[in-house]
Amino acid sequence: MKKAFFTVYVFSRLNTKRFFRDRLAIFFGILFPLIFLFVFGSISGGSGGTSFRVAIINHSDSSFAKQYVAQLEKNKVFKVDKTITTEDTAKAKMDRNQLDSMIVLPADFGKITGANPYPTGQAKVVYTQNNSTAGITITSIIESSMKDINWHMVLSYSGSSLSHAAFPYTVTGEQLNENSLTAFDYTFAGLLGFSIVGLGIFGPVNVFPELKKQGILRRLHTTPLKVWQYFTSTVVSQSIIGLVSLSVMFAVALTVFNLNVVGDWFDIVVFLIFSIIVILGIGLAIGGWSKNERQAAPLSNIVVFPMLFLSGTFFPRFLMPHWLQTVSDYLPLTPVIDGIRMIVTEGKNLSELGPQLALLAVWMVIIYIIAFRVFRWE
Repeated sequence: MKKAFFTVYVFSRLNTKRFFRDRLAIFFGILFPLIFLFVFGSISGGSGGTSFRVAIINHSDSSFAKQYVAQLEKNKVFKVDKTITTEDTAKAKMDRNQLDSMIVLPADFGKITGANPYPTGQAKVVYTQNNSTAGITITSIIESSMKDINWHMVLSYSGSSLSHAAFPYTVTGEQLNENSLTAFDYTFAGLLGFSIVGLGIFGPVNVFPELKKQGILRRLHTTPLKVWQYFTSTVVSQSIIGLVSLSVMFAVALTVFNLNVVGDWFDIVVFLIFSIIVILGIGLAIGGWSKNERQAAPLSNIVVFPMLFLSGTFFPRFLMPHWLQTVSDYLPLTPVIDGIRMIVTEGKNLSELGPQLALLAVWMVIIYIIAFRVFRWE
Protein backbone atom coordinates (compact mmCIF):
# COMPACT_ATOMS: atom_id res chain seq x y z
CA MET A 1 0.00 0.00 0.00
CA LYS A 2 2.87 2.36 0.83
CA LYS A 3 4.44 1.67 -2.56
CA ALA A 4 1.14 2.41 -4.30
CA PHE A 5 0.79 5.82 -2.66
CA PHE A 6 4.49 6.55 -3.12
CA THR A 7 3.89 6.08 -6.85
CA VAL A 8 0.99 8.56 -6.63
CA TYR A 9 3.30 11.03 -4.84
CA VAL A 10 6.03 10.68 -7.46
CA PHE A 11 3.71 11.19 -10.42
CA SER A 12 1.96 14.11 -8.69
CA ARG A 13 5.30 15.79 -8.20
CA LEU A 14 6.34 15.13 -11.80
CA ASN A 15 3.05 16.49 -13.20
CA THR A 16 3.28 19.63 -11.07
CA LYS A 17 6.90 20.29 -12.09
CA ARG A 18 6.04 19.70 -15.75
CA PHE A 19 3.29 22.32 -15.56
CA PHE A 20 5.45 25.04 -14.02
CA ARG A 21 8.24 24.35 -16.50
CA ASP A 22 5.87 24.75 -19.45
CA ARG A 23 5.51 28.46 -20.28
CA LEU A 24 2.53 27.83 -22.53
CA ALA A 25 0.76 25.87 -19.79
CA ILE A 26 1.42 28.68 -17.30
CA PHE A 27 0.01 31.23 -19.74
CA PHE A 28 -3.25 29.36 -20.38
CA GLY A 29 -3.57 28.05 -16.82
CA ILE A 30 -2.82 31.24 -14.88
CA LEU A 31 -2.32 34.31 -17.07
CA PHE A 32 -5.16 33.71 -19.53
CA PRO A 33 -7.87 33.64 -16.80
CA LEU A 34 -6.32 36.85 -15.40
CA ILE A 35 -6.86 38.56 -18.77
CA PHE A 36 -10.55 37.64 -18.57
CA LEU A 37 -10.63 38.90 -14.99
CA PHE A 38 -9.34 42.33 -15.99
CA VAL A 39 -11.61 42.58 -19.04
CA PHE A 40 -14.86 41.48 -17.39
CA GLY A 41 -13.95 43.15 -14.10
CA SER A 42 -13.60 46.49 -15.89
CA ILE A 43 -16.92 45.96 -17.65
CA SER A 44 -18.65 45.05 -14.39
CA GLY A 45 -17.33 48.17 -12.76
CA GLY A 46 -19.03 50.34 -15.36
CA SER A 47 -22.15 52.44 -15.01
CA GLY A 48 -24.50 49.62 -15.90
CA GLY A 49 -26.65 51.50 -18.41
CA THR A 50 -29.56 53.93 -18.17
CA SER A 51 -32.28 51.62 -16.87
CA PHE A 52 -32.92 50.39 -13.35
CA ARG A 53 -34.21 47.03 -12.20
CA VAL A 54 -36.93 47.63 -9.63
CA ALA A 55 -39.79 45.88 -7.87
CA ILE A 56 -43.01 47.71 -7.00
CA ILE A 57 -44.67 46.55 -3.78
CA ASN A 58 -48.17 48.03 -3.75
CA HIS A 59 -49.96 47.65 -0.41
CA SER A 60 -52.76 50.05 -1.40
CA ASP A 61 -56.03 49.07 -3.04
CA SER A 62 -56.85 52.62 -4.20
CA SER A 63 -57.51 53.23 -7.88
CA PHE A 64 -54.84 55.93 -7.95
CA ALA A 65 -52.20 53.51 -6.62
CA LYS A 66 -53.04 51.02 -9.35
CA GLN A 67 -52.87 53.75 -11.99
CA TYR A 68 -49.55 54.98 -10.63
CA VAL A 69 -48.07 51.45 -10.70
CA ALA A 70 -49.18 51.09 -14.33
CA GLN A 71 -47.52 54.42 -15.10
CA LEU A 72 -44.22 53.31 -13.57
CA GLU A 73 -44.33 50.01 -15.47
CA LYS A 74 -44.59 51.95 -18.73
CA ASN A 75 -41.61 54.13 -17.85
CA LYS A 76 -38.66 52.99 -19.99
CA VAL A 77 -36.21 53.99 -17.27
CA PHE A 78 -37.45 51.12 -15.10
CA LYS A 79 -37.34 47.40 -15.68
CA VAL A 80 -40.08 46.26 -13.33
CA ASP A 81 -39.98 42.67 -12.07
CA LYS A 82 -43.69 41.87 -11.90
CA THR A 83 -43.10 38.47 -10.30
CA ILE A 84 -42.07 40.04 -6.98
CA THR A 85 -45.01 40.66 -4.65
CA THR A 86 -43.45 40.87 -1.17
CA GLU A 87 -40.80 43.06 0.43
CA ASP A 88 -38.86 40.05 1.72
CA THR A 89 -38.54 38.64 -1.79
CA ALA A 90 -37.44 42.02 -3.11
CA LYS A 91 -34.82 42.40 -0.36
CA ALA A 92 -33.44 38.94 -1.11
CA LYS A 93 -33.04 39.84 -4.78
CA MET A 94 -31.48 43.18 -3.86
CA ASP A 95 -28.92 41.31 -1.74
CA ARG A 96 -28.02 39.27 -4.83
CA ASN A 97 -27.88 42.34 -7.09
CA GLN A 98 -30.88 41.14 -9.07
CA LEU A 99 -32.64 44.43 -8.24
CA ASP A 100 -31.40 48.00 -7.88
CA SER A 101 -34.18 48.95 -5.46
CA MET A 102 -37.81 48.42 -4.55
CA ILE A 103 -40.59 51.02 -4.58
CA VAL A 104 -43.07 50.57 -1.75
CA LEU A 105 -46.55 52.13 -1.79
CA PRO A 106 -48.13 52.00 1.70
CA ALA A 107 -51.73 50.97 2.39
CA ASP A 108 -52.98 54.59 2.58
CA PHE A 109 -51.33 55.66 -0.68
CA GLY A 110 -53.90 57.48 -2.85
CA LYS A 111 -56.54 57.60 -0.12
CA ILE A 112 -58.18 60.46 1.77
CA THR A 113 -57.01 60.32 5.37
CA GLY A 114 -57.55 62.61 8.37
CA ALA A 115 -59.04 66.05 7.82
CA ASN A 116 -57.67 66.44 4.30
CA PRO A 117 -60.32 66.68 1.57
CA TYR A 118 -57.85 65.29 -0.97
CA PRO A 119 -55.93 62.00 -1.30
CA THR A 120 -52.31 61.81 -0.17
CA GLY A 121 -49.49 59.32 -0.07
CA GLN A 122 -45.77 58.84 0.38
CA ALA A 123 -43.85 56.33 -1.72
CA LYS A 124 -40.67 54.79 -0.34
CA VAL A 125 -37.61 53.80 -2.35
CA VAL A 126 -35.53 51.15 -0.57
CA TYR A 127 -31.94 50.37 -1.59
CA THR A 128 -28.73 48.90 -0.16
CA GLN A 129 -25.58 50.73 0.92
CA ASN A 130 -23.36 49.88 -2.05
CA ASN A 131 -26.21 50.64 -4.47
CA SER A 132 -26.95 54.07 -3.00
CA THR A 133 -26.20 55.93 -6.25
CA ALA A 134 -28.92 54.01 -8.09
CA GLY A 135 -31.28 54.38 -5.11
CA ILE A 136 -30.85 58.15 -4.93
CA THR A 137 -31.33 58.44 -8.69
CA ILE A 138 -34.51 56.34 -8.59
CA THR A 139 -35.81 58.47 -5.71
CA SER A 140 -35.19 61.59 -7.78
CA ILE A 141 -37.00 60.08 -10.78
CA ILE A 142 -40.01 59.12 -8.65
CA GLU A 143 -40.08 62.60 -7.15
CA SER A 144 -40.03 64.12 -10.61
CA SER A 145 -42.89 61.87 -11.77
CA MET A 146 -45.02 63.15 -8.90
CA LYS A 147 -44.57 66.83 -9.73
CA ASP A 148 -47.20 66.88 -12.48
CA ILE A 149 -49.60 64.96 -10.25
CA ASN A 150 -49.06 67.39 -7.39
CA TRP A 151 -49.51 70.51 -9.52
CA HIS A 152 -52.69 69.04 -10.95
CA MET A 153 -53.89 68.49 -7.38
CA VAL A 154 -53.02 72.08 -6.47
CA LEU A 155 -55.17 73.38 -9.32
CA SER A 156 -58.02 70.98 -8.53
CA TYR A 157 -58.09 71.92 -4.86
CA SER A 158 -57.20 75.61 -5.18
CA GLY A 159 -60.01 76.56 -2.81
CA SER A 160 -58.66 74.34 -0.04
CA SER A 161 -55.61 74.59 2.13
CA LEU A 162 -53.54 72.62 -0.41
CA SER A 163 -50.53 74.51 -1.73
CA HIS A 164 -47.18 73.81 -3.30
CA ALA A 165 -45.65 74.06 0.19
CA ALA A 166 -47.43 70.85 1.21
CA PHE A 167 -47.74 68.57 -1.80
CA PRO A 168 -50.00 65.57 -1.20
CA TYR A 169 -47.72 63.03 -2.88
CA THR A 170 -44.12 62.71 -1.76
CA VAL A 171 -41.29 60.18 -1.89
CA THR A 172 -38.62 59.22 0.59
CA GLY A 173 -35.50 57.09 0.26
CA GLU A 174 -34.46 54.41 2.74
CA GLN A 175 -30.98 52.92 2.74
CA LEU A 176 -30.68 49.48 4.30
CA ASN A 177 -27.73 48.89 6.63
CA GLU A 178 -26.39 46.08 4.46
CA ASN A 179 -24.49 45.59 1.26
CA SER A 180 -25.76 43.78 -1.79
CA LEU A 181 -23.69 41.86 -4.30
CA THR A 182 -22.13 43.94 -7.01
CA ALA A 183 -21.93 43.07 -10.68
CA PHE A 184 -18.27 42.18 -10.16
CA ASP A 185 -19.21 39.68 -7.43
CA TYR A 186 -21.22 37.73 -10.00
CA THR A 187 -18.51 38.13 -12.60
CA PHE A 188 -15.73 36.98 -10.27
CA ALA A 189 -17.50 33.75 -9.26
CA GLY A 190 -18.07 32.98 -12.94
CA LEU A 191 -14.46 33.67 -13.83
CA LEU A 192 -13.28 31.32 -11.11
CA GLY A 193 -15.52 28.69 -12.72
CA PHE A 194 -13.98 29.52 -16.10
CA SER A 195 -10.49 29.03 -14.66
CA ILE A 196 -11.48 25.70 -13.10
CA VAL A 197 -12.83 24.53 -16.46
CA GLY A 198 -9.59 25.55 -18.18
CA LEU A 199 -7.44 23.65 -15.70
CA GLY A 200 -9.74 20.67 -15.22
CA ILE A 201 -10.81 19.97 -18.79
CA PHE A 202 -8.45 21.59 -21.27
CA GLY A 203 -5.41 20.55 -19.23
CA PRO A 204 -5.87 16.75 -19.53
CA VAL A 205 -7.44 17.09 -22.99
CA ASN A 206 -4.27 18.74 -24.28
CA VAL A 207 -1.77 16.58 -22.36
CA PHE A 208 -3.17 13.03 -22.71
CA PRO A 209 -3.34 12.85 -26.53
CA GLU A 210 0.21 14.23 -26.71
CA LEU A 211 1.47 11.60 -24.27
CA LYS A 212 -0.25 8.90 -26.33
CA LYS A 213 1.25 10.28 -29.51
CA GLN A 214 4.73 10.15 -28.01
CA GLY A 215 4.12 6.61 -26.72
CA ILE A 216 4.71 7.63 -23.09
CA LEU A 217 1.41 6.22 -21.81
CA ARG A 218 2.06 2.96 -23.68
CA ARG A 219 5.37 2.57 -21.91
CA LEU A 220 3.77 3.40 -18.56
CA HIS A 221 1.20 0.68 -19.23
CA THR A 222 4.02 -1.91 -19.27
CA THR A 223 4.89 -0.94 -15.67
CA PRO A 224 2.92 -1.89 -12.52
CA LEU A 225 1.28 1.56 -12.63
CA LYS A 226 -2.50 1.32 -12.21
CA VAL A 227 -5.10 3.62 -13.76
CA TRP A 228 -6.33 4.76 -10.34
CA GLN A 229 -2.78 5.73 -9.36
CA TYR A 230 -2.31 7.73 -12.52
CA PHE A 231 -5.68 9.44 -12.09
CA THR A 232 -5.05 10.17 -8.41
CA SER A 233 -1.66 11.72 -9.14
CA THR A 234 -3.25 13.88 -11.83
CA VAL A 235 -5.99 14.97 -9.43
CA VAL A 236 -3.42 15.93 -6.76
CA SER A 237 -1.18 17.86 -9.14
CA GLN A 238 -4.08 19.67 -10.85
CA SER A 239 -5.55 20.59 -7.46
CA ILE A 240 -2.24 22.17 -6.44
CA ILE A 241 -1.93 24.01 -9.75
CA GLY A 242 -5.57 25.09 -9.53
CA LEU A 243 -5.17 26.54 -6.03
CA VAL A 244 -2.12 28.52 -7.20
CA SER A 245 -4.03 29.89 -10.20
CA LEU A 246 -7.13 30.74 -8.17
CA SER A 247 -5.03 32.32 -5.42
CA VAL A 248 -3.54 34.70 -7.99
CA MET A 249 -7.05 35.60 -9.18
CA PHE A 250 -8.18 36.25 -5.60
CA ALA A 251 -5.14 38.47 -5.00
CA VAL A 252 -5.90 40.55 -8.09
CA ALA A 253 -9.62 40.77 -7.29
CA LEU A 254 -8.91 41.90 -3.71
CA THR A 255 -6.29 44.51 -4.60
CA VAL A 256 -7.55 45.84 -7.94
CA PHE A 257 -11.33 45.37 -7.86
CA ASN A 258 -11.91 45.61 -4.08
CA LEU A 259 -13.60 42.25 -3.78
CA ASN A 260 -15.21 41.87 -0.37
CA VAL A 261 -14.76 38.25 0.76
CA VAL A 262 -17.48 37.53 3.33
CA GLY A 263 -17.12 33.76 3.64
CA ASP A 264 -14.62 31.67 5.59
CA TRP A 265 -11.37 30.99 3.75
CA PHE A 266 -11.27 27.36 4.87
CA ASP A 267 -14.70 26.75 3.33
CA ILE A 268 -13.58 28.50 0.17
CA VAL A 269 -10.46 26.33 -0.20
CA VAL A 270 -12.31 23.07 0.50
CA PHE A 271 -15.07 23.89 -1.97
CA LEU A 272 -12.60 24.96 -4.67
CA ILE A 273 -10.62 21.71 -4.32
CA PHE A 274 -13.80 19.64 -4.51
CA SER A 275 -14.91 21.60 -7.58
CA ILE A 276 -11.55 21.10 -9.30
CA ILE A 277 -11.72 17.35 -8.66
CA VAL A 278 -15.23 17.08 -10.13
CA ILE A 279 -14.54 19.14 -13.25
CA LEU A 280 -11.18 17.41 -13.72
CA GLY A 281 -13.06 14.13 -14.13
CA ILE A 282 -14.54 15.47 -17.37
CA GLY A 283 -11.06 16.24 -18.68
CA LEU A 284 -9.81 12.79 -17.66
CA ALA A 285 -12.72 11.13 -19.45
CA ILE A 286 -12.29 13.10 -22.69
CA GLY A 287 -8.49 13.05 -22.70
CA GLY A 288 -8.30 9.40 -21.63
CA TRP A 289 -10.67 8.27 -24.38
CA SER A 290 -9.29 10.38 -27.24
CA LYS A 291 -6.55 8.89 -29.38
CA ASN A 292 -5.36 12.24 -30.69
CA GLU A 293 -6.06 16.00 -30.73
CA ARG A 294 -8.54 15.67 -33.61
CA GLN A 295 -10.83 13.62 -31.40
CA ALA A 296 -10.20 15.54 -28.18
CA ALA A 297 -10.69 19.12 -29.39
CA PRO A 298 -14.22 18.92 -30.86
CA LEU A 299 -15.50 16.70 -28.05
CA SER A 300 -14.17 19.03 -25.35
CA ASN A 301 -15.72 22.04 -27.10
CA ILE A 302 -19.10 20.29 -27.28
CA VAL A 303 -18.96 19.68 -23.54
CA VAL A 304 -17.38 22.96 -22.38
CA PHE A 305 -19.14 25.72 -24.31
CA PRO A 306 -22.72 24.88 -23.25
CA MET A 307 -21.55 24.88 -19.62
CA LEU A 308 -19.72 28.20 -19.98
CA PHE A 309 -22.72 29.99 -21.48
CA LEU A 310 -25.50 28.34 -19.44
CA SER A 311 -23.94 28.05 -15.98
CA GLY A 312 -23.58 31.77 -15.23
CA THR A 313 -19.90 32.07 -16.15
CA PHE A 314 -20.07 35.42 -17.94
CA PHE A 315 -23.53 36.73 -16.95
CA PRO A 316 -26.07 35.92 -14.21
CA ARG A 317 -28.42 33.01 -14.87
CA PHE A 318 -31.43 34.98 -13.62
CA LEU A 319 -31.30 36.91 -16.91
CA MET A 320 -32.15 33.69 -18.77
CA PRO A 321 -35.70 32.43 -19.45
CA HIS A 322 -37.05 30.36 -16.57
CA TRP A 323 -37.05 27.09 -18.54
CA LEU A 324 -33.39 27.58 -19.48
CA GLN A 325 -32.50 28.27 -15.84
CA THR A 326 -34.13 24.96 -14.92
CA VAL A 327 -32.08 23.10 -17.53
CA SER A 328 -28.83 24.80 -16.48
CA ASP A 329 -29.44 23.88 -12.81
CA TYR A 330 -28.24 20.34 -13.54
CA LEU A 331 -25.01 21.17 -15.39
CA PRO A 332 -21.89 20.28 -13.36
CA LEU A 333 -20.46 23.80 -13.59
CA THR A 334 -23.62 25.48 -12.22
CA PRO A 335 -23.26 24.28 -8.59
CA VAL A 336 -19.56 25.19 -8.77
CA ILE A 337 -20.24 28.83 -9.66
CA ASP A 338 -23.28 29.12 -7.39
CA GLY A 339 -21.37 27.59 -4.49
CA ILE A 340 -18.39 29.91 -4.95
CA ARG A 341 -20.68 32.94 -5.04
CA MET A 342 -22.64 31.82 -1.98
CA ILE A 343 -19.49 31.29 0.12
CA VAL A 344 -17.33 34.18 -1.08
CA THR A 345 -19.90 36.96 -1.34
CA GLU A 346 -22.88 35.81 0.74
CA GLY A 347 -20.97 34.35 3.67
CA LYS A 348 -22.58 30.90 3.63
CA ASN A 349 -20.72 27.88 4.98
CA LEU A 350 -20.42 24.36 3.58
CA SER A 351 -23.33 23.06 5.66
CA GLU A 352 -25.62 25.52 3.84
CA LEU A 353 -24.54 24.30 0.41
CA GLY A 354 -26.31 20.94 0.61
CA PRO A 355 -27.94 21.03 -2.87
CA GLN A 356 -24.74 22.20 -4.58
CA LEU A 357 -22.52 19.64 -2.83
CA ALA A 358 -25.02 16.83 -3.45
CA LEU A 359 -25.22 17.61 -7.17
CA LEU A 360 -21.43 17.80 -7.43
CA ALA A 361 -21.12 14.46 -5.61
CA VAL A 362 -23.54 12.81 -8.04
CA TRP A 363 -21.66 14.24 -11.02
CA MET A 364 -18.32 13.12 -9.55
CA VAL A 365 -19.50 9.50 -9.29
CA ILE A 366 -20.93 9.51 -12.82
CA ILE A 367 -17.96 11.28 -14.41
CA TYR A 368 -15.25 9.14 -12.81
CA ILE A 369 -17.06 5.90 -13.60
CA ILE A 370 -17.08 7.00 -17.24
CA ALA A 371 -13.43 8.15 -17.05
CA PHE A 372 -12.23 4.78 -15.72
CA ARG A 373 -14.22 2.85 -18.30
CA VAL A 374 -13.15 4.81 -21.38
CA PHE A 375 -9.49 5.40 -20.50
CA ARG A 376 -7.02 4.08 -23.08
CA TRP A 377 -3.26 3.90 -22.67
CA GLU A 378 -2.72 4.38 -26.40
